[in-house]
Amino acid sequence: MVKEINEACTTLQQGGLILYPTDTVWGIGCDATDEAAVRKVFALKNREDSKALICLVANDAMLEKHVEHVPELAFDLIDLSTKPTTIVYDAPVGVAKNLIAPDNTLAIRVASDKFCRYLINKFKKPIVSTSANISGHPTPKTFAEISDRILKGVDYVVNLQPEHVNPVPSAIIKLGNDGTVKVIRE
Repeated sequence: MVKEINEACTTLQQGGLILYPTDTVWGIGCDATDEAAVRKVFALKNREDSKALICLVANDAMLEKHVEHVPELAFDLIDLSTKPTTIVYDAPVGVAKNLIAPDNTLAIRVASDKFCRYLINKFKKPIVSTSANISGHPTPKTFAEISDRILKGVDYVVNLQPEHVNPVPSAIIKLGNDGTVKVIRE
């Protein structure tokens, strides 16, 4: 795992794209603070840049560094969730401008699997996490289902098996600073 973390980290530092196993499905990732790298993800996925991407952080401290105000409820949701849960926060800070949705929100998940946490801790910055598919096509459930276009479009493919057996996208919950809570995806 150390070799894979080092290779992926080097690729991210150089503004490249990685294909990696996440705590949900296989993901395309990049430095979440690098606008040019984020543009590459949108281009590879053939996705409008007005459609938001998810960002992964390693822990609560990194989350608090990249959100102006983390509602207390967020920590309860993170601690009590039985499956990976992405939370949409108001007023993100310190990330690429083209990663922030038009309503000034950002979807962030505290990574729960070992590889992602180790990688993000070594990289010391959040990374983008979006499913490894072309926009409009089904999310691949296994590595074998990932299209050649995606495989050839990234700069590094992490050679590790996911920790999970039945991959499913994360739940997505929007927490507004005004106290509103909205379930976007269960």
